[in-house]
Amino acid sequence: MDIGKLEQDIIHQLKTVFDPEIPVDIYELGLIYEIKIDEEANVYIKMTLTSPACPVAGSLPGEVKERVKSLKDVNDVYVDLVWNPPWDKDMMSEEAKLELGFL
Repeated sequence: MDIGKLEQDIIHQLKTVFDPEIPVDIYELGLIYEIKIDEEANVYIKMTLTSPACPVAGSLPGEVKERVKSLKDVNDVYVDLVWNPPWDKDMMSEEAKLELGFL
């Protein structure tokens, strides 16, 4: 198993998940804090949301889990939703900032 390639595949999948209120994917928004892959291809994703009051707080982590788990080389997925550090717009990629008019 090539962990580097698998991580790139996971990132590609994460870029297909969008915050419904912002027309940018969750990876470029900076909502993904960490991706860990163990030797059995179990994936741990630490993520946050733009706000604890986000209307998709109940569904977005499940969507992330399902998208990543759909990859053929992934065994299992654990999504850890955290609020610390709190998300802010400085965590967005340059691409996301440009898309949203922050640059």
